[in-house]
Amino acid sequence: MQADASGTAAQTAKADLYSRDILRLAASLPHGDRIADAHGSATRRSPVCGSEIAADVSVASDGKVAALAFRARACALGQASAGLLREVAAGRSRDEIAQVRNDLAAALSGTGPFDALWPQLACFAPASDHPGRHAAILLPYDALLDALSMAG
Repeated sequence: MQADASGTAAQTAKADLYSRDILRLAASLPHGDRIADAHGSATRRSPVCGSEIAADVSVASDGKVAALAFRARACALGQASAGLLREVAAGRSRDEIAQVRNDLAAALSGTGPFDALWPQLACFAPASDHPGRHAAILLPYDALLDALSMAG
């Protein structure tokens, strides 16, 4: 009977971790998305889980994100994070993206709120109990920040 209870708890935790919002965001990421004349491109790989995210970015004359594309070989959480970032990054500066990345890392570690800057980040709250998943969630931010650095 204990095995059933722990099995049910594990299933509930997994269902919370892979919520409809997470799965919707993961599915929203176009396969093979690219920007032909990107100002910057970068690929990051997580040594923790093996997920890989490639980012292309075009920047406006003021240095803010004009267009963004991701290619992901990642778990649903990494893809969802990239999907969300793709939705909300346009018009943001490198500093804003870095701040959100740092706030998200703090929230995942339990030292900050998930919705400090972008309320949509709250969908990642169940992942705070799964430290092995944090790197995949932060990976799109790291790839985008690298691409923005290359863009100048």
